[in-house]
Amino acid sequence: MTIRILITDDHSVVRQGLRMFLGLDPELEVIGEAADGAEAVRLARELRPNVVLMDLVMPVMDGITAIGAIRREMPDVEVVALTSVLEDASVVGAVRAGATGYLLKDTDADELRRAVKAAASGQVQLSPQAASRLMREVRAPDSPEALTGRETDVLRLLAEGQANKEIARNLNIGEKTVKTHVSNLLAKLGVQSRTQAALHAMRIGLVAPDPTVDARQP
Repeated sequence: MTIRILITDDHSVVRQGLRMFLGLDPELEVIGEAADGAEAVRLARELRPNVVLMDLVMPVMDGITAIGAIRREMPDVEVVALTSVLEDASVVGAVRAGATGYLLKDTDADELRRAVKAAASGQVQLSPQAASRLMREVRAPDSPEALTGRETDVLRLLAEGQANKEIARNLNIGEKTVKTHVSNLLAKLGVQSRTQAALHAMRIGLVAPDPTVDARQP
């Protein structure tokens, strides 16, 4: 399956570079470009990408506001935040709004493509350092609705960094069923993204931050 991508950045040269890097991979297809957050929300509605690459500092509507709008309205669309500087407030803001991943703009092309594919497959990538920092800042409600046993199984595997396909194989269920369980558990936990759900799982001790999980993308 080709992964459909919407690029959002207010600098045309950045958008062109991203389009070129991503276009080298036959599994990835850039279906649109937006120059600000408001345009990104409109195009996401229109084009229904699998993944949005979202700059955070833009005119008209900033990236964090746009991430929140897309995730609330289109929870199946994953968002990877892009920024020039790794700053705590931006990381926390983006993840709280619902970003699945967070990348610096100087990320090399291979790493960028891996991050897009990971987001599209439902894979959470958290370094232990990022997890501990984010757990303090990004919280689920204190009394979320109780999960079923199967939803808890899905949450544990998701928090261990498994993609939807791996979760389906491990639990002997269909990939569509995994996606349904993920949607249900996000709603019950009152969070916007798999990353937030994984942080909740770590906070309650369902899983421990794993030093073997890819540390390049919080």
